[in-house]
Amino acid sequence: MLKRIKVLLLDNFIFIAITFTIAIVGLSLFKLPSTNVEVKNIDKLYHSVAYFSLAFAWLVSFYKQKSKKIPIIIACIVFGIIIEVLQSTLTNYRTGDYLDVFANTFGVLLALLFFNLIFKKKQIN
Repeated sequence: MLKRIKVLLLDNFIFIAITFTIAIVGLSLFKLPSTNVEVKNIDKLYHSVAYFSLAFAWLVSFYKQKSKKIPIIIACIVFGIIIEVLQSTLTNYRTGDYLDVFANTFGVLLALLFFNLIFKKKQIN
């Protein structure tokens, strides 16, 4: 039973990946209410976590197709750059930041490392 649930989840992970993608677009381009929490550069952590989740979800969605790993990583990094450019050009309440691009890229590369560790271990067992 658990194996069937696991296979069903992995085979339908594309919906989770699409949801993460849409959520990042929405959170990046729409005005959000401000919070009173003032921690310097905490948004870089948010960026890293968001893009880690995005890249990991897409990698798991295509885990059977090893040839798609590098295109997924490149697409996630380019997606982060495009979002930062759109924040600068389409909105007047958001600004694009090259440090955000670095945080996004760090999250994507960390997801690749984590994915490789999990699925390499899985192949050995």
